[in-house]
Order: sequence, then structure tokens, then C-alpha cells
Amino acid sequence: MIDPISALSPLDGRYAKSVETLRPIFSEYGLMKARICVELEWLKALSHEPKIAEVPEFSRETIAEIDRVMNDFSLAQAAEVKAIEATTNHDVKAIEYWLKKRFENNAEIQKVNEFIHFACTSEDINNLSHALMLLQARDEVILPKLAEITVKLQQLSHDLADVPMMSRTHGQPATPTTLGKEIANVLYRLNRQIKALKKQEFLGKINGAVGNYNAHMVAYPDVDWETHCRNFVEQSLGLTFNPYTIQIEPHDYMAEFFQTISRINTILIDLNRDIWGYISLGYFKQKVKAGEVGSSTMPHKVNPIDFENSEGNLGMANAVLGFLAEKLPVSRWQRDLTDSTVLRNMGVGVGYAVLGWVAHLRGLNKLEANPATLAADLDATWELLAEPIQTVMRRYAVPNAYEQLKDLTRGKDGITPESLQQFINGLAIPDEAKAQLLALTPALYIGKAVELAKRI
Repeated sequence: MIDPISALSPLDGRYAKSVETLRPIFSEYGLMKARICVELEWLKALSHEPKIAEVPEFSRETIAEIDRVMNDFSLAQAAEVKAIEATTNHDVKAIEYWLKKRFENNAEIQKVNEFIHFACTSEDINNLSHALMLLQARDEVILPKLAEITVKLQQLSHDLADVPMMSRTHGQPATPTTLGKEIANVLYRLNRQIKALKKQEFLGKINGAVGNYNAHMVAYPDVDWETHCRNFVEQSLGLTFNPYTIQIEPHDYMAEFFQTISRINTILIDLNRDIWGYISLGYFKQKVKAGEVGSSTMPHKVNPIDFENSEGNLGMANAVLGFLAEKLPVSRWQRDLTDSTVLRNMGVGVGYAVLGWVAHLRGLNKLEANPATLAADLDATWELLAEPIQTVMRRYAVPNAYEQLKDLTRGKDGITPESLQQFINGLAIPDEAKAQLLALTPALYIGKAVELAKRI
């Protein structure tokens, strides 16, 4: 193992702990383990086909041994595969040779060992392996990590639902909202994308060199190979069968998957920047940790480093994932090899995403609302009530309602409660409408924000 201090990539160096759950999935070892799973499940599937008489059903003992090899594949065994690859200069062929050697003492498998990798091109094994890796990453790492974020955002939405806050549109004071409602807006966006992640199909094929079962049908013309392969992909591996491919599965589903993750990252980048701004305004404070240093020269500072770290790493993730989504669906004619080296970077893109999510969650857990600053901001900006006043004036057909409030408030410094009250008292509207407006304050002018935030 590489010493983290000497690692070339920060994912395996400085940030190794934050992404350690991805390492067994996307590492070279993880790819080998997935390939072994595909090869052995394919061998079992061949034994289940009665028309392939040369591969009889395996005994329970042999099935148990096959399952152990898939489940217990170790780093030491991965090193043995790499040693074979040093001679073959072919990573998938090295897996085939290692499996034949591993089962050399099992008489049942020895009799049929030429059916390991039967009728397969390397891409038959690789595309299914990559799909299994992405499926595992989604279910074991990506969705659980995103769930941590959405649970925290839901908590903040509910806890801060009734904490009034001045909005800023174009950076200028605007109609009030609440802290909780602004977080609820983001949570709704995230939930839509997570729903798409949960519905994501992971496609696979095992149809030979150019997708037509050519070798399969020469060897066993009486086997319904399309049905056999569909059942293998869907029932043995839990993937979605792709019936129409060239030599490679075209990776469109990968582009969809990576683009969905990118959209999630973009939503969180947006939130990172907003929270950064709210911390700057004093709307949020950050819990301090004993021993931490905010600035090397300014001891008073508590920098929003988690949200900055998250923004940077999510940007890195989107750069990698965007390239993967753009490149992988493109292949010259029936096959070129440009996707092979690119696919080895799936874990890099997902790794930077996870790193960004970890930092974002760490930042969320440090946040504390600062109601005093929020209230002072609202109390100093009574011109925010120009909107409801002119809207009520419109209801009662007061002419030039917008223009009157524009003359009263636009570009003016120090609009006071008293000046607004004087204006309201002079309006030709019903007394109950006047009373409603006179009772209004910027902090109370929040519409359905509390209800919406608590409902998310």
C-alpha cells in the first residue's frame, strides 16, 4: 500500500480516509473481484443450460467453493493475478488463467475448465464488471452518504422553519423568507435527483465480439442464446439486459448516472456558496472546535472551510464525471480502446463527489443560526413592506399603487416604520385592511414559508 504522504492523488493521500469505502469497489482489486464474479457466475449459468451437455450441473460442494472464491478474493490473490498479467500483458486473460489454476484441484471444474470465459470477448466480462461496481457504489456508498445529507437538511429545514430572514435578489434586500424554507428549497431539488439515482438502470451485455452471438451459435446452434444471456444478466447479476450492442455496451446508462451525480453536485455547490454568504453576513455562526486554527495570522477567524472544500471537490468531481459522460458513449465503429483507460477513472469522479459530500455534511453539522443578526437585518429594512402595501392597494383599486410606493421607498435611506404607518393611514382602503398592514413587520411578512419548510 502507498504511504498517504507519498500518494500522487489526494484521494489516496490527504483524503484517503474520507473515501475509503470506495477503495474496495473501484480499485484494481475491486475490478478484479467483479471480473471473477462475472466469470464464475457465467460458468454456473452454462451448467444450468441442459443443451450444453459438456457442462453438467455442479455439486453443492463445488457451488459452495465457487461462491467462496468470489466472496473471499483477497489482496494477496489479486497480486497473483497481477503476476500472471506481467506475462500475458492482458488483464482479463490473467483472470481466466488464475481461475483455472485456482480450481486445478477441483475435479468437476477441471473437466470443464475450457468453459471458463466460454464464447466471451474481454468486453463481455468488463462491461458487466463495471456495471456491478457502479451498482455496488450506488447502493453501498452513494445513496447512504446522500441520505446523511438529506436527513441533516430536513432537520435544519424543520428546526429553522420559523426563523425569519431577509432575502436578497440581485444581491439587494428582497421579500423575507425563513432559513428553514431556503434549506427546504435545496432539499426538494436533491430529492428529485436522488429519486433518479434510485431508478437508474445498470445495463450489461454478453453477446460476443460484435454483439451477434456469432461464436455462441457456431458452438451450440440449438441454444436460445439471447434468452440465456438475458437471464444471466438479469437473474444471476441483477443488471438490465441490453440486447443491441457492438463489441462494447455503449455506456449510455453510465452517462446518465454520472450526469445525475453531477446535477446533485451542482445543487450542493449552489448551497455551499449560499451558506458561505450567510456565514459572511452573520446569519449563521460556526461551532468552534478546541485546538483548531482559522487563520495563520488572524486568530479571530472561523473560516467556512468545509463549504469551500466541498465546493472545490464537487467541481473536481463534475470535471471528471462530465468527461466520462461525454467520452464513454462514443466508440469508433464496433470497438476502440479509448474507453478502457477512461473507465479506470470512475472511482476518481465518484471519489471527489464523496469527498465533497463529506465536507459539506461536516460543515452543516457545525452550523448555528444567529437569530439576533437575522432580526436586526430585517428591522433595519422596513422598505421590504412596499410590496405587500402596494399589492393591497391594487386589490382596492387605488390608482398608481406601484408608482406611489416606488416614490416613497426606491433609493431612499432609512425608511422607518413611522413613515410607512403614515402612508398607510392616508390610504383610501377599508379600515380592516389598514389594520392588517399596520400590524405587519418585515419579520412577519414571510407568507407560507414556515408551513412549506415544515412540510418537506
